[in-house]
Amino acid sequence: MRTQYRVIGGALTVTLLAQLAACGTLFFPDRRGQIEGRIDPVVAALNAIGILFYVVPGLIAFGIDFATGAIYLPGGNTAQIDPQELHKVVDAEGKIDNARLKALIEQHTGHRLPLDDPRLIRSSASAEQLAAYGLRPGA
Repeated sequence: MRTQYRVIGGALTVTLLAQLAACGTLFFPDRRGQIEGRIDPVVAALNAIGILFYVVPGLIAFGIDFATGAIYLPGGNTAQIDPQELHKVVDAEGKIDNARLKALIEQHTGHRLPLDDPRLIRSSASAEQLAAYGLRPGA
């Protein structure tokens, strides 16, 4: 009889700890302190699973995530580059030099982008978009 209580208590402890580990506050501690934004569907789904199986811990996980802001996706950062500096990246034929573009982005944002990655999706700009930056399209 005593072994049965230990097994049940151990199982309950493991399930509660597993649910608390699903809390977005533990998964994404860098998101704490946000007050608004788009809700992260992964964190919301993990908390919803907690409600599905264990109502009280799931509600606590939702409450903690909303209170700390960990349920929100991180805010997007933007950087703007002067169009005159973009002229340095474009060669005489109107093609973009990836090495120069990578250096320019790193200089202004501090982030290194993998512009030589084969999975990178490239899209061509329209003539109107290029003209807005004072660039002429290459053939």
